[in-house]
Amino acid sequence: MTSVQNSVCFTAEATSDGVLERDFTVGEVTGALWSPAPGSDGPTGLDRAPLVLLGHGGGNHRKHPAMTGRAHLLVKGCGFHVAAVDAPGHGGRPLTEHDKQEIAVMQAAMAAGEPVGPIVVRYNAYLAEQAVPEWQAVLDALQELPEIGTEGPVGYFGLNMGTAIGVPLAAAEPRITAAVFGLHWPDRLATLAKEITVPVEFMLQWDDEHIPREEGLALFDAFASKEKTLHVNAGRHKELPRFESDSAVRFFARHLV
Repeated sequence: MTSVQNSVCFTAEATSDGVLERDFTVGEVTGALWSPAPGSDGPTGLDRAPLVLLGHGGGNHRKHPAMTGRAHLLVKGCGFHVAAVDAPGHGGRPLTEHDKQEIAVMQAAMAAGEPVGPIVVRYNAYLAEQAVPEWQAVLDALQELPEIGTEGPVGYFGLNMGTAIGVPLAAAEPRITAAVFGLHWPDRLATLAKEITVPVEFMLQWDDEHIPREEGLALFDAFASKEKTLHVNAGRHKELPRFESDSAVRFFARHLV
């Protein structure tokens, strides 16, 4: 397991269209933090804006266009701070021999037209065991920043592998008060979902070629949240409409402000 020191080290920054983007490290974990640019008036009207954690999908990284796009929507639309980190073996973090083996098995199954679900579920669970304590250490470090602090609420937004990591994180982390999940199997997650009671928005593709709809529905059903919303769209696994990101922004605006 990676040892993570609880301090943020900023390594680069840039400002674009009212959004300040800063790369950082916490120990060996590489991340990015998006915030309202200095001098901009955040829509929240709060001295310290809420923080949303973004979990990326498998094979992607913290600054994948989907991550950057969601971050800009949350910063510009709500005035929030948004953070994303590279999962183990992704982005700026090296692959281990175990990572390489699992990826090779997954690619062979896809090439043979065999189901990849059991492989993805197993590998994602392995990554989550490492990523959850890393995320908690990163959250500790980010809350030490004066512009974030410990008083504000925290949200989590992650699909695919971001859900595989986010569900155990939300189950273990009481600072997370609202979450957006979706596009994953219930295996290894349904039991943890029963421990989550915060508001949840869940996304599902009706024609997903990898995740049978009854399995997606089973994961949604497992959440113990009194307030949970299911968003179902026609289309295959990678055809989630972009407007669902706008819906997630509205969801966090309702629950974190």
